Amino acid sequence: MNSVVRVLIGDDHRIVREGLKQVLGDPANGLPEITVVAEATQGNEVLELVAALQGPTGTPGLNLVLLDIAMPGMDGLEVLQALRKAWPALPVLMLSTYPERQYAVRCIQMGAAGYLHKSADPDDMVAAVRKVAAGGRYLTEATAQALAGALERTGVVRTAQQGTPAGVDALSYREHQVFRLLTAGQSVSEIGAQLKLAPNTVSTYRARILEKTGARNDVELALLARGAPAE
Repeated sequence: MNSVVRVLIGDDHRIVREGLKQVLGDPANGLPEITVVAEATQGNEVLELVAALQGPTGTPGLNLVLLDIAMPGMDGLEVLQALRKAWPALPVLMLSTYPERQYAVRCIQMGAAGYLHKSADPDDMVAAVRKVAAGGRYLTEATAQALAGALERTGVVRTAQQGTPAGVDALSYREHQVFRLLTAGQSVSEIGAQLKLAPNTVSTYRARILEKTGARNDVELALLARGAPAE
């Protein structure tokens, strides 16, 4: 690993970015030093900064992107997908307030090198950044359990037709986008405007999401997103 780990933070909350810079840049962390070289507040800005810092040739200007899922404009999953396509060698560590059991598997499946909850201990945050920047994967116990559960569900076919909901892991990329926006409290029309979809199309996705997750309404979807069981 290089003597300095160069990080780009993508998060729309200034207090989060400032806190991350303080944690990662603490001299007490030792070596290798971690420095935040760029910050982005919107999804498309992440891509613009990576393009400017990485360049087509030469020494990479970044070792890692630390990316929030809930970004305005392009959301974190869309940005992750674009980063993996354009810069497959650049590791991405996802950062979020969402529970591992609902979002970590999706992120890992899409090529993220790790998933970290924003409430993580500062030492774990530093360890995660260093491990991912060095080419490794960082999996918390909660993420590992979520992955194991996903593998179990994949190995034993469980579908809604068989009486057991397939769960969030079975959602398509677009369904997962709609799921996250629904659980954030957005209406069908608002989701349609953001994703450039007709309201009827959003309603169709919503129906599929309810069927696959076993939820009966948007309230139960919100409980599912927070990791709380629906009654």
